[in-house]
Amino acid sequence: MNSPSLYLLIALAPLVGAMVAGLFGTGFLGRFIGKKAAHSITILGVLISFIGSVMVLMQTIDGQTYNGAVYTWATIGNVSWEIGFLIDRLTALMMVVVTSVSLMVHIYTIGYMAEDPGYQRFFSYISLFTFSMLMLVMSNNMLQLFFGWEAVGLVSYLLIGFWYERKTAIFANMKAFLVNRVGDFGFVLGIGLLYAYTGSMRYDDVFAHVAQLSTMTFPGTDWQLLTVACIALFVGAMGKSAQVPLHSWLPDSMEGPTPISALIHAATMVTAGIFMVARFSPVYEHSTTALSMIIVIGAIGALFLGALGIIQNDIKRVVAYSTLSQLGYMTVALGASTYSVAIFHLMTHAFFKALLFLGAGSVIIGMHHNQDIRAMGGLRKYMPITWITFLIGTLALVGTPFFSGFYSKESIIEAAHAAAEAGLWGANFAYYSVLIGVFVTSLYSFRLYFLVFHGKENFRNPSKEALGDHHALEGNPHESPWVVTVPLLLLAVPSIITGIWFVDPLLYGSFFDNIITVHPEEHPAIVELASGWKGWMEYALHGFVTLPFFLVVAGMVVAWYCYLINPAVPAAIKRNTAFINKVMENKYYVDWFNEQVIARGARCLGTGLWKGADAGLIDGLIVNGSARLVGWVAAVSRRIQSGFIYHYAFAMIIGIVVLLTFFVLTVK
Repeated sequence: MNSPSLYLLIALAPLVGAMVAGLFGTGFLGRFIGKKAAHSITILGVLISFIGSVMVLMQTIDGQTYNGAVYTWATIGNVSWEIGFLIDRLTALMMVVVTSVSLMVHIYTIGYMAEDPGYQRFFSYISLFTFSMLMLVMSNNMLQLFFGWEAVGLVSYLLIGFWYERKTAIFANMKAFLVNRVGDFGFVLGIGLLYAYTGSMRYDDVFAHVAQLSTMTFPGTDWQLLTVACIALFVGAMGKSAQVPLHSWLPDSMEGPTPISALIHAATMVTAGIFMVARFSPVYEHSTTALSMIIVIGAIGALFLGALGIIQNDIKRVVAYSTLSQLGYMTVALGASTYSVAIFHLMTHAFFKALLFLGAGSVIIGMHHNQDIRAMGGLRKYMPITWITFLIGTLALVGTPFFSGFYSKESIIEAAHAAAEAGLWGANFAYYSVLIGVFVTSLYSFRLYFLVFHGKENFRNPSKEALGDHHALEGNPHESPWVVTVPLLLLAVPSIITGIWFVDPLLYGSFFDNIITVHPEEHPAIVELASGWKGWMEYALHGFVTLPFFLVVAGMVVAWYCYLINPAVPAAIKRNTAFINKVMENKYYVDWFNEQVIARGARCLGTGLWKGADAGLIDGLIVNGSARLVGWVAAVSRRIQSGFIYHYAFAMIIGIVVLLTFFVLTVK
C-alpha cells in the first residue's frame, strides 16, 4: 500500500535528528543535548529511515510505485512548483544504499570522533547530509532534485571544513564549493532548457515530451536541442561526481574527518551525478553525441586519475583517487547506455568503498592519527579485524571473482567493448582505458595494503618525512573499539555478497523495467551482455581465465615485489622517470591551471572591472562626475546672483527680447 506518510518519515527522520543535535547540542539554542543524546537521536533517525527504506524496496519489488506531490511550494500562472516523491525500484535501491551506509558511518563516528569538541555538531551535519541525499533521490521533479543537489553541496562544504582551525581545511571546502558551482551552473542551464520547452518540472512530463524535443534544434544553431540539454546536465554531474576537469576538489576533501570521507565518497554526494544521468536515461538515449562525451570523460577519469593513487602516501588520499577512478568506471557504463550497470557498480562500490574508508580511519586511530603509509607496516597482527575487513574491501575493489566488485566492474568492461563494436565514438578508447585501469587499480590497492599491513614495522622508527608533524608511536598499535570494528564487519558482508545477490535481477531481470530507458537498436551493449549471461557462478568461474583477472594478479604481484621484496625498484623507477613523476605529483597540473590561469584571470578581470568600471566609470564619471557637474552649475549660478537690481533688470530685458524674437519668427 502506497503511503506518502511513510516516505515523509523516511526523509524527515534524519532532518529531525540533525535539528535536535544542531540546535540544542552545539550552543545555538543552548547545550541541553550531550554527546550520548546527540548520537542516540541522530542514529535513531537514520535507523528509522533505513528500516523504512527496506520496507519501500520490498514494496517496489512487489510492483508498488508512487508518483505524486506532497506539498505545493508555489503556483505561478498555470505552473505549480511542488515537493513530491517518485518511488520506484531505482529510488528504493538508492534509499537503501544511502541509509545503510549512513547508518554505519553514524555508528562508526561514535568511536572516531569521541574526543572531538565538535562531536554534536558533526552528528548534526552528517544527519543533515543524509536528509539532503534522500530528498535528491526521492524527488519526482527537477526543482526538488536541484534542492537536494545544492543541499548536499552545502553540507559537504560544512563537513570538509569541519576542522575550520586548519587553513588546509578551509582551502579544501572553498575549493569544493567553487568547483561545484561551476558544475551547478551547467546543471541549472540544463534544467532551465528542459523546463522552457516542456513547461513542467516533473520528470514524467519532461520524459513525455522527449520524442518531440528530439526533432528540435537549439535556437540559432543546428545543434540538437536535447544534446545541449544533456551536456548541460552532465556538466552538473561532472562537478558532483568529480569527473575531469571538475574533479580536483575531491582529493582535497580528505581534509574532513574520515567518517565524512566515507559518506561523501561512498554512497552520497559523488554518486548523485551517476543517479541523475540514469534517472534521465529517456533523455540521454536521444543524444549519441552526449553519450560519446560521457564515455570519453569517464574513461579519462578511470585510467589517469586512478594512476595518481600509485604515488600517494596519505592512506586516505589513495582511497580518494580510487574513488575518482571508480566514478570514471560508472560514467563509462552510462556512456555505453548500460545505465543499470552503472547503478549496480554504484551500489557495490558504496559498500566496499565505505569499508575501505572506515578501515583507513581505523588504521589512523591505531596510528594515533598519522596517515602516512610510510610510517606503517606490519599492522596485521596488531589490528586483525581491521586487517581482514580491509583485505575484503581491497579484493572487492580490484574485481576479484565472487566478490561484489567483480560482477559490476567486469560488466562495465564488457559494456565498453560492446559499445565499441556497435560503433559508439570514443568507446574503443574507453574499453582500453578501463582494461588498463584494472591493472592500475590492483597496483595502487595492493601497494596500500602491503605497506600498511605487511612488511617492516616502520612505525617503530619512522623517517622524518613519514612522521611529519606527528610524534613517534609509543608502544604497539592497537585494534579500534567495537563501535569502529562492528561497522567494518557489517560492511564486509555486502562487499562480498551483493554482487552475487543483485547481478541477475538488476542487469538481466526486470528490476529496472519502465524506469531506465535504452534503445537497443542504437545502443545494443546491454543486449550483448545479456546474450552471454549464464548465471553468477559460471560468470565468476569464467572470470578466472579472462584478461582482467590476469591484470589483477599482475598488479598484485608487481606491488608485492616492489614494496615488500625489493623496495629499491620503485625508487629507481622514480629517478628514471622524473618528468612523469613530477607531472603526476602535480596532479597533471590541473590545480596549477585552475589557480594560475582561471583564478588569476578572474582576479585580473575583477581588478579591471573594479578599477575601470566601478571606480573609473561608475564612481568616477557617473557618480562623482554628476556631482562635479552640479557643483560647476551651482558655481556659475552663484555668480549670476549678484544682488544688484540693474543686473536683474538687464536680465529681464534680455529675456523679453529673446521671447519677442521667438514669437515673431514663429508667426512668420
